[in-house]
Amino acid sequence: MLLTIFIVLFVSFVIYLLLMPIIIVIDTISGKYYIQLKGLAKASIVYDEKEILKIKLRAFFLNFNFYPFRVRLSPKQSKKPKKSMDFRIGLKIIKSFKVKQFYLNLDTGNCITNAKLYPFFAFLNYYKGGYNINFTGQNTLQITIENRPIRIIKSFINF
Repeated sequence: MLLTIFIVLFVSFVIYLLLMPIIIVIDTISGKYYIQLKGLAKASIVYDEKEILKIKLRAFFLNFNFYPFRVRLSPKQSKKPKKSMDFRIGLKIIKSFKVKQFYLNLDTGNCITNAKLYPFFAFLNYYKGGYNINFTGQNTLQITIENRPIRIIKSFINF
């Protein structure tokens, strides 16, 4: 009986991990840049005065800070040749991501270029929405991308 409960809990946890959404958010308006495993972990990129930037990782109830630009003094390790990933596999993985929210507000700094881009952005805005060209010097991007581990695994299997 106890073994059955553990097996059911383990299988339900594996199913949860496969169906759990992975969310990537880039928001230049509010300064939020993070990747989140919904309900499990969140890694945020935060500006730091001393180290330029830090990665703030929150997993379960623990908080960690990583500084990617710090020089680490470690003994030299033998370099292993990197295995390259096939371009088609990478493309299938990228196609498995779904864009949930997109907003682009662009100013190129040149009024002539902005005027030339205006009809193209109006055309994109008519069909997709979320595109804006301005002449005020504002450049903003808001994008939310979602994926699930099961979709990534399917892209490997269906290759």
